Amino acid sequence: MLRDAVIKNAKILIVDDLKTNIFIIEKMLRSGGYKNFQSIMDSREAIPAYIEMKPDIVLLDLMMPHMDGFEVMEGLQKIEADGFLPVLVLTANDDMVNQNMALSMGARDFLGKPFEKTETLNRIRNILETRILYNQLNVEKNNLEEKVNIRTRELQESQMEMAIRLAKAGEFRDNETGNHDLRVGLYAECIGQSLGMKASETEKLRFTVPLHDIGKIGIPDRILLKPGKLTDDEWAMMKDHTTIGGQILIGGNSDFIKTAEEIALSHHEKWDGSGYPCGIQGNKIPLAGRIAAICDVFDALVSDRPYKKAWPISKAIEEIKSQSGKHFDPVLVEAFLQEIDQIIKIQQTYR
Repeated sequence: MLRDAVIKNAKILIVDDLKTNIFIIEKMLRSGGYKNFQSIMDSREAIPAYIEMKPDIVLLDLMMPHMDGFEVMEGLQKIEADGFLPVLVLTANDDMVNQNMALSMGARDFLGKPFEKTETLNRIRNILETRILYNQLNVEKNNLEEKVNIRTRELQESQMEMAIRLAKAGEFRDNETGNHDLRVGLYAECIGQSLGMKASETEKLRFTVPLHDIGKIGIPDRILLKPGKLTDDEWAMMKDHTTIGGQILIGGNSDFIKTAEEIALSHHEKWDGSGYPCGIQGNKIPLAGRIAAICDVFDALVSDRPYKKAWPISKAIEEIKSQSGKHFDPVLVEAFLQEIDQIIKIQQTYR
């Protein structure tokens, strides 16, 4: 049970165009120990007063000039976000039509005229107890949601930290690529933004695309770091980094790890089906893998590698354009080109 002091400290708004009714109700409230109440006689002031006062209960007459009680209730419904309308309607005892209509609009109870003290105070108290408990539950619910949001964010940050550390582990094996993993993640985020993805999805791209080459951990140094052209057998072993990456990340429960697994497996698939390891094509290639493919190729082209010199950026862009519909998803090529200024800035900043 709520403490009596909490009930008696509740905020009460009285809306009635008759001064006599207001006088009677206020006298009853004082005798019942209530002190925190406000009365208005012009119904047009009811909604502004409600917004300012935020009462725990409204004692609302139905038959008033300018705005009747039903119009006031319609206005209150629009501003009462939680759906609980703490209204006690004041009406004639035998006016069942208006009583039922008010209840159907969300009023919690009705009080018949002429007012009887005990009934009036009991009905007011009943609504106040419900309203105050309802508010307390909402506070607890909001606090719980905030705790859940904080914990969810902590888990996401842990996953992001894991991704960064895994990507760095790959860099130790293939350190000639420098900040490649960082750059491709940022490129991918730009493309995702161009596509209109949610911030949570573009952030996920930023931290999962850098894991595209994690499978290179399983490739021998004699192949991974070979300065010259690979033999056919060596190239076949190099291509295994996609499936090795998938095996490293397989079985994750979070959407974050599942996306990273998709990227590791599919970032060398091609739009026309000529890629590896599965030779899938078009939209059958996961979107994250298609995005990673453009980012990976562009950054590889404009970067020095043991087996080649960096291409000029303009030449790399033309190569991306020429592979639209062949290597790359045409829609993603357009998104890439829309963000090219930002992508170049990233490439130069983290060169």
